[in-house]
Amino acid sequence: MSLRLGKLAVGLVLFGVGLWLGLVADLGVGPWDVLTGGLSQHLHTPFGRTAIGISVVVLLVGLLCRVRPGFGTVCNVFVVGATVDVLLGQGWLEHLGDEAVPLRLLATAGGIATVAAGSALYLGAHLGPGPRDGLMVALVQRTGWTVGRCRALLECAVLVVGVALGGPVGLGTLAFAVGIGPAVQVAFRVLRQTPVRRLEGGTA
Repeated sequence: MSLRLGKLAVGLVLFGVGLWLGLVADLGVGPWDVLTGGLSQHLHTPFGRTAIGISVVVLLVGLLCRVRPGFGTVCNVFVVGATVDVLLGQGWLEHLGDEAVPLRLLATAGGIATVAAGSALYLGAHLGPGPRDGLMVALVQRTGWTVGRCRALLECAVLVVGVALGGPVGLGTLAFAVGIGPAVQVAFRVLRQTPVRRLEGGTA
């Protein structure tokens, strides 16, 4: 259990670091972070605190749909957003958005890779998925649609609302949408994590 808790903590912090890299690169972020950025601007609240608020709402919706969260789900709500706010508050790389596009693209790619590594570790701890994944599961259960279709529907809906609110959308948003799936798959393999906990008999 101590190893799993360690993986959970490191994974969630890495996830936050990856989001921070995407923000300071200023080329656009993933759909959920576009929504967070848009709400942050309108509510005049820090990005990480806004992300925590969105996660709490999503978690409550999942609970209403009878999706049971785990310990890792609750930690996800608070640790990722807090990590982003701490890093943004330090002012590190705050002028990266003024640098040449290739350097900013490199930071965006680094952010995607870091989010992928964090995802593999925290999911590999098997202590509960993030609240957004729980919402996706609830949608699958309610509609009978495939996971891929429900995930795409959620991401598109969130992106549309985020863009309407003026969130940070751009080339990085496309890069995140296209690259995060393969990056997470590579991270699972490189870090030797499994998305599904194996039982003693060797079956999932």
